Amino acid sequence: MEGALTAVCVLLALTVRWAVSLYPYSGASKPPIFGDYEAQRHWQEVTLNLPVHQWYFNTSENDLLYWGLDYSPLTAYHSLLCGYVAHMINPDWVSLTSSRGYESLQHKVFMRATVLFADLIVYIPAVILFCSHLQESAHRRMMLLLCILLYPGLILIDYGHFQYNSVSLGLTLWGVIALSRGWDALGSLAFCFALNYKQMELYHSLPFFCYLLGKGFKKGIIGSGFLFLLKIGATVIGTFALCWMPFLADAEQIFQVLQRLFPVDRGLFEDKVANVWCSLSILFKIKSVLSADSQLKLSFACTLLSVLPTCVKLTKNPSIRGFKLSMVICSLSFFLFSFQVHEKSILLVSLPVCFLLGDIPLMSTWFLLTSTFSLLPLLLKDGLIMAYIAMMLAFLLVTTTTLSFHKKTSEEALKLKPFCVSVRRYMSWFTVPGSLLQMLLYLSLLVMAALTVASGVMSPPPTLPDLLPVLISAVSCAHFLMFLLYFNIVHLWDRTIEQGKKKVS
Repeated sequence: MEGALTAVCVLLALTVRWAVSLYPYSGASKPPIFGDYEAQRHWQEVTLNLPVHQWYFNTSENDLLYWGLDYSPLTAYHSLLCGYVAHMINPDWVSLTSSRGYESLQHKVFMRATVLFADLIVYIPAVILFCSHLQESAHRRMMLLLCILLYPGLILIDYGHFQYNSVSLGLTLWGVIALSRGWDALGSLAFCFALNYKQMELYHSLPFFCYLLGKGFKKGIIGSGFLFLLKIGATVIGTFALCWMPFLADAEQIFQVLQRLFPVDRGLFEDKVANVWCSLSILFKIKSVLSADSQLKLSFACTLLSVLPTCVKLTKNPSIRGFKLSMVICSLSFFLFSFQVHEKSILLVSLPVCFLLGDIPLMSTWFLLTSTFSLLPLLLKDGLIMAYIAMMLAFLLVTTTTLSFHKKTSEEALKLKPFCVSVRRYMSWFTVPGSLLQMLLYLSLLVMAALTVASGVMSPPPTLPDLLPVLISAVSCAHFLMFLLYFNIVHLWDRTIEQGKKKVS
């Protein structure tokens, strides 16, 4: 019975994904630079037609100003594989230089199919396995599976805007599953593949590092712990060597790839992203006042201060529950404070929040809705407003009916009881007002709905053309700061002491 329900959930998720893929994509019919769809197609063209040593270099046949390859090597290999298939179907799709800006219905179907295939191979099986080992009833496991698979942000970006985020996120999820089962070397391997697919997975690297380091310390750093860390280190080094093998023969190749992966000269942030620096720039033009070097140092210091408490706690107490919470805190800290953040990076926070849907349904669902809302300015550019509204309403309906998330306002449901008990030692009257929290939730949803309608039907004043995107970013950032504080409180007062379980908890 559970297998049949799983199949129904997956088929529904696939149907929704393909329905979204019928909408426009990033840069559709917008020459000369087009958008992310063309970037992915162009990478197939470059990797298929040029030798490896030219992939990341500017040449007469590889203009880096025209969507130059700027992701990790596994993305390049994935592009090469897709390029081979595209060439077999229609060589014009990946013909060097002459295929720039290629658009046709057949090619759109092919490109959409590559996203779906990657999802089916990497991400969806990982979600199924993750949910199947949750210590919940069969019915609740199916409900959580459906909620995670219908998360709007990932679907709208991968199947609407056009990217392959499900690959890196899926590999990360495989790593989490492996660590949760006690297969630490395998988990390290999976995460290294994720990091070598998209360098933004660095957002998750500290929790992986601190959890494994803490486990090594618990085993005894002089004895078995040293051998444990040696095995993990060898796995990481070996995986990176395998992924970077074509580039290791030449130091210039390595430095060029790294320069493409971390373009610090682009500035603190781009476009209207819902992080602290973009929101502060409304009042204080940071990019104009501070030099690029000062911006980099400031963002590094703020990010480090934000992740330090959770990393210390996780290293001292390496539990799977703490690991999941730390993934949320670290990735959200990177999104809010780090250098060169893109709006789509919020998906890196949404993945670990999905892990907590069963434990903390209210705050997790609220975050997932807010994270999708923060993408609205980008989705508007791509003509995805109707898909966005439909997906948000569907996700809200599913989470409300299956999780009743809006009712889970008690201290126990919010995992705030240890914190509240500590506070009541000094302020006996302290409590978490559930009714007030519900009001804040409803007010938040109302504000998001109002800004969505305004963005779809109103024209901004000529003197403030970016008014609505700025408001959306600022409102989302305020939410994210609240979530950062909340998840820090939950983790720092968490009393879980086990090092891991055989099943995902």
